[in-house]
Amino acid sequence: MAEPKEEEFLDDVSEAEAEEFAQSLDDLEDEAVELDELRAERDELKDRWMRALADAENARKRGDRARREAEQYGGSKLARDMLPVFDNMKRAVETITDEQKEASAALIEGIELTMRELLKTFSKHGIEIVSPEVGDKFDPNVHEAMFEAPVPNTKAGDIIQVSAQGFMLHDRLLRPAQVGVSSNPG
Repeated sequence: MAEPKEEEFLDDVSEAEAEEFAQSLDDLEDEAVELDELRAERDELKDRWMRALADAENARKRGDRARREAEQYGGSKLARDMLPVFDNMKRAVETITDEQKEASAALIEGIELTMRELLKTFSKHGIEIVSPEVGDKFDPNVHEAMFEAPVPNTKAGDIIQVSAQGFMLHDRLLRPAQVGVSSNPG
């Protein structure tokens, strides 16, 4: 009579082990699913972090470029407004006669010093003079044609007269040089 109880006990142990094994398989499957979800979440967060890092780097580069442009071109309106001052002083210096130099030497020296200081300030802030010569080829990127005329011994497109000098602010055109251009066909 004692033997059937022992077998029944062994059956219970086997069933318990099978249930425990099945439970551990379920737990492993749950852990595998959870691990896959965590990996996917990690990959998504890593991707978002990389994108945020790239966005921050791009924003820093845009900020640096905007700062450089503001430093170089921020005063372009003031510089453009100063060009007529340069033109008027240049004309004044060019019209001074020798008699006037003798009669008003100090005044004329002051005007010339002011002109040199203005040019030095232009240079300090990246303003360069575009000064074409008669006979140079017309360049629409830095010259503005004020008129055309058929002038003998010139080719079409040659500069025949310079009315006003042009100016560059670093690599940008501040004002084109105003020129007359030959329309001579030969």
